[in-house]
Amino acid sequence: MQMDEISNPITVYGPVHADAAARVAREMGTPLLLLSAAGAAASMGPAWFLALIRQTQERFPEADIQGALDCEAYAGYALAALRQGVKIIIYNGPAFDAIADIASQTGALVLRARPESLDARVAEASGSLEDAIRKTLSSRGPSESGTPEK
Repeated sequence: MQMDEISNPITVYGPVHADAAARVAREMGTPLLLLSAAGAAASMGPAWFLALIRQTQERFPEADIQGALDCEAYAGYALAALRQGVKIIIYNGPAFDAIADIASQTGALVLRARPESLDARVAEASGSLEDAIRKTLSSRGPSESGTPEK
């Protein structure tokens, strides 16, 4: 996976949000990055997040879906996520260079900061979740979603 493949981030909190985002991305033929909630590595854990991403990919095999797990500044959670197979993590702690080196050895990518994204919970509370996702995905291109760091 290359850094320029990161596109169209949507922050999701569970399968309802992930499915809505995948449905719209499939309909629009655009790639999708499902972001975990901030710090989700510490609360939900890598296994839960991987299951969410894999199940969404299985339900929407035609959609180009990736997932990024937010580990905040917790090196232990970042390493656990990499060990369990998460391919994109967000980590902003003091061991960034070491974590990024380990990630590169496994074919994973580390982002230093969360990309700007549509928050599915906020969008859902404001009206139609799928309409908000559609608007977000149609207004962004792959290069507008944030700058990953290697």
